[in-house]
Formats: sequence, C-alpha cells, structure tokens
Amino acid sequence: MGGVLWAALAFAVLTMSGWGLAAEAQTVVRIGLSAPLTGPDAAFGQGMRLAAEQAVADLNRTGGQTFALVVADDGGDPRQGLAAAKRLAADKVGFVVGPLTPSVAALVAPAYEAAGIVLVTPGVSWAPLTARGAWNVFRTGGSDAEQGRIAGTHLTQAYGGRRIGIVHDKSAFGRGLADEVSRVLKASGRTDAAFEGFDRGERDLSRLVARLARAQVEVVYLGGLAADAAVLVKALRNAGLTVPLVGSDGLIDRDFAPDAEGTLMTALPEPRKLPDPKLPDPKQADLKQADLKGATARSPRSPEAEAIAGRTYAAVEVLARAMAQAKSTDGRRVAAWLHAGRPVKTLIGDVSYDARGDLTASGYALHAWRRTGDGRVDYVGNQITP
Repeated sequence: MGGVLWAALAFAVLTMSGWGLAAEAQTVVRIGLSAPLTGPDAAFGQGMRLAAEQAVADLNRTGGQTFALVVADDGGDPRQGLAAAKRLAADKVGFVVGPLTPSVAALVAPAYEAAGIVLVTPGVSWAPLTARGAWNVFRTGGSDAEQGRIAGTHLTQAYGGRRIGIVHDKSAFGRGLADEVSRVLKASGRTDAAFEGFDRGERDLSRLVARLARAQVEVVYLGGLAADAAVLVKALRNAGLTVPLVGSDGLIDRDFAPDAEGTLMTALPEPRKLPDPKLPDPKQADLKQADLKGATARSPRSPEAEAIAGRTYAAVEVLARAMAQAKSTDGRRVAAWLHAGRPVKTLIGDVSYDARGDLTASGYALHAWRRTGDGRVDYVGNQITP
C-alpha cells in the first residue's frame, strides 16, 4: 500500500512539474541520471556518473543532436529516488539513465511511465521491473529470472538425483533468484532438499549450515552477495560439508576470491572498460589546456565503478541512437523504435530489445572461480560450456 501511495504522489509531482512539452521543440535534449552518489552504493553511483558524463561529452563532440546531462542523487533509497524524479521532471528531462537499485526502480518506474519519461537502467536485474510490460522501461543488463533459469537448468543437468539446497539473503534480489531456481527444479520434476533464508550481513551461519547438513544437501545454491557467500563457505567448511556452491553475479567481488575456488556463478561477460574520451579539437580558440589534460583523467577507479561504467555508457548510447533512428525526441516514439527489436550499436556490443524492454540476448553464462598460474582465484576466462 505504501509503495502505491508513493507512486501516486510521484505521479502527481511529476505531472505538476510541467513535463509534456514536445521534445522536438528543445534544441538541447536533457538526459537525466538517477544514481546513488551517496549511501552504501556510492562507489557504483560514482562510476555511473563518470560514465554518463563521458558518454554525453563524446556524443556532443561527434556533432548532430546536442545533449545535456542532469544528475540527481537517489542515494539508493526509494523516497530519495522519488525526490530525484521530481527534480529531473522539473528540469524537463524526457529520458533517464538509472536507477541502480531494485527498491528505487520499483517505486519510481510507474511515476516515470505516467510522466512520459523513458527509463534505461544499467544495473537493475530485478525481473518484475519489466514483467508488467511498461512501455518506457529498458535495461542494458540481464534479469535475475534469466540468471535463475540458467543456474536451475545447470543444477538439474549436472547434479541428477543429488540433493540440492537453496539459500537466500531475504532481499528482493536474493529471494527472487532462489525462487526462480526452485521453480526450474520443480518444472523438471525435482524439488529442493532445503530452502533456507538468513539476514543479509549475518556473521554466524552455523545454525543454517546445521539445517543443510540435516537435509543432507550435496550442492548449495545461494541467492545473495559475495560477503555473505564468504561467510557461508567458511561455515560449510567448519561443519565438514565440502559441497559445491552455485550463485549469481552478486558474487563478483575481489574480497570473495580467497574463498571462491570451485564456486560457479552466472554472470555477464567481463565489464567493458570505457573508451578513451573523444578529445576536442586542440585548435579551438576557446579550448583551455586543462580540458585536454583532464579529458582522460576522469575514469572509474574502483572495482564497483568499473563494473557498472560500461553498461551506463551504453545506456546513454541506446537513448541517443534510438532518437536518431526514430528521428524524434518524443519518448513514446523512441520507445516504440526500441521495442521493434532493431539493433543498436553500443560499447557493450549490439543490443536489441523485446516487447517488455529486456535485451534479446544479455550474455549471461556460467563461470567458474579457479586458481590461476600466479596463485590468484579468478573467474575471468573461465566460462562453463553447457
């Protein structure tokens, strides 16, 4: 009920903000960025900001349509996300890249839809976001439902009649993955031997592991993140359970690597690094030398920033190239062009969309964490062929 109320309030705010002017009447197209620039996911948010800024700058240097980036900090918080939506609508933004987190996207997507604003998220893999078929929502990554299907299929094929345990961190992300894996198992005539939840960040999982041991599980699927995966692996080892662990791209974290050997996970291809910025012409009279020196200085540095930067850059490209191909800056026309399934050339490769706004091919595949020749444990280059 609270989410519906907030979405309704957001719609009222966005409507009153004045959006509705024909986009074609604007000489500069405003693209909004809704990102967590503060809060626990700020490292990802900063990567989104740097990537979006570079993408807009690169597009403007190629000539043609001029774009302006309008940045709003959603803090990874739903109510702050609505405040960000209000600001973007007030600034007459017709297209938004973001948000990053499922909780924000779930609340603001209906409001953006009602206001006629097209949304392209680079980071929300939450399956229900596109399941209801909103005309304005797209993503540049895959969905948790796809990850769950791949993992569930692997478990049914690779582990035959063995006992499968499913564990999740009670979040929308983790529970969604766990439910999808369980659904795939049941569809194949199998049932999970255990289905357990724990609180994210819990440091003692010994009681959960004891329940898995009593259920005699022979492989464990985890719907959760890397920090909790490390705790779970250690608890399993301490209990003498040497069972394989399967998870999602939530396990991509260098801090998990020491405990990750042998773990399988679904993941997109290795994140694409941002291209070298397109430098402006140094002969321009109004160009300062600092512009040339700084053009390559602002690039993502942290692993979190690198992980999201390429898909954020691609989200800007999707919007800009769809506008060019649709020969319009009207949101519904641009969305209709994307829904037609036509390919769009981006940093992460050619992408195209289905009727729901999902990628027709996201690239999710199984990867194994393995020890390398120099002693590290890594998943890069270790894709598992079905």
